[in-house]
Amino acid sequence: MKKIISLLLVFTFGLSSCEKDDICDANTPTTPRLVIKFYSSADPSTPRSVTNLRVIGIGPGADPNGIVFNESGTTTTKYLANGNTISIPLKIDEDITGYKFILDSDDPNPDVTNSDIITFNYTRQTSYVSRACGFKTIFMLNEQTTEIPNTSGYIRTDDPDTGDGVWMKTLNLKTRNIELENETHLEILF
Repeated sequence: MKKIISLLLVFTFGLSSCEKDDICDANTPTTPRLVIKFYSSADPSTPRSVTNLRVIGIGPGADPNGIVFNESGTTTTKYLANGNTISIPLKIDEDITGYKFILDSDDPNPDVTNSDIITFNYTRQTSYVSRACGFKTIFMLNEQTTEIPNTSGYIRTDDPDTGDGVWMKTLNLKTRNIELENETHLEILF
């Protein structure tokens, strides 16, 4: 009898020491990226694809090659976006993030490429997701009116280094709260 009780005690203690695996499920929402959708300026209801768009961060620590849009691409093409929707990260340790958007960046003719700079101003809120996933940051674009129409929450300028003109005609903020990646946050008409 003592052997059975001892065996049961060892078995019970053994089970109580097991822990649930700490694996963050891929479907768990973490820090969202800013989702931008492009539309035709001639017909704002028609999505329009960008061609060889390169998005490069501005400021210290930014990768000079830009954001990786295609992990399986070559050393050049992985930084180029083609399509009508992109997602870009915002800094989780600062309240401002700037990007240079270079349209047709891979074209050998420099007269064809055109770049604009957008600076996003926002506030951040950190929230706990789970032990496995850690924390995530939620962003809220600041309401800010600038001299450019439809630029609430951010500032758009042409590239001062190249003197390029503005290729983005209109910027429409769809939602100030950036909590999920399954919705469009910003629309750009060009």
